[in-house]
Amino acid sequence: MDNYILTEEGKEKLEEELRYLETEKRAEIGERIKVAREFGDISENSEYDDAKNEQAQVEARIVEINRILSEATVVSAGKNSNRVNIGSTVQVEMNGRERTFTIVGAAESNVAEGKISNESPVGAALLGAQKGDNLMAVGPTGRDITLKVIALVK
Repeated sequence: MDNYILTEEGKEKLEEELRYLETEKRAEIGERIKVAREFGDISENSEYDDAKNEQAQVEARIVEINRILSEATVVSAGKNSNRVNIGSTVQVEMNGRERTFTIVGAAESNVAEGKISNESPVGAALLGAQKGDNLMAVGPTGRDITLKVIALVK
């Protein structure tokens, strides 16, 4: 991905995660490595291996967050707009079921929290829509998804 889109909230969450990883998590893993080294031979030391693997994962995540933050375009939520934009929270009827989504950039999407990417089929279909619009999207399995915009939540 070359162009990241973040809401202000998403940027703040990434900055908070970065601070945590760079300070607390790094120190915690460093301490685990130190303790594991004291167990003796590190060639057969599972505690040491686990700590080193976690350290590599944390460092990779730090690099990823720094890249996202340096390349991201931060958008402000379109709270005063009557059309769905990135950052908008929209209430829809989706295949007969009522759902609420917040449209965000792919870097901060989290379906469990109701945050869907503007690049997802549903997110892309909703962009630019307004209350009362009936829309169609094709899901990743090829299934048609019918949407009706019920409200833009302010």
